[in-house]
Amino acid sequence: MSTSRSMTPMSAVLERIREKGYGRELTIANDGAHFEGASDTYKAEQLTIVKVYRFEGESDPADMSVIYAVRADDGQVGYLMNAYGTYSDQDNPNYADFIRRVAVDEQEDL
Repeated sequence: MSTSRSMTPMSAVLERIREKGYGRELTIANDGAHFEGASDTYKAEQLTIVKVYRFEGESDPADMSVIYAVRADDGQVGYLMNAYGTYSDQDNPNYADFIRRVAVDEQEDL
């Protein structure tokens, strides 16, 4: 059984992936995905999720969130962060379809 004492905080995970070079946030828009500070646009098929971190609140469903470490086929890397479950990114109609099409190839070293 997992307790809050044994779970790694989201802030620690974000710091760890930033230290490994995954510090730019990825956003999903109508035309595709964009890494923070870059002008390139990526289709879902050009991206790979290399690590998934899930966070679950002990008593509040609003605390459920996910961080995806993402690599583009041209070598660019970053992260995508979102709530999941009831509080997922439902205001972005492209999010669910887009993220389902991104390949997953998890790496243990992140």
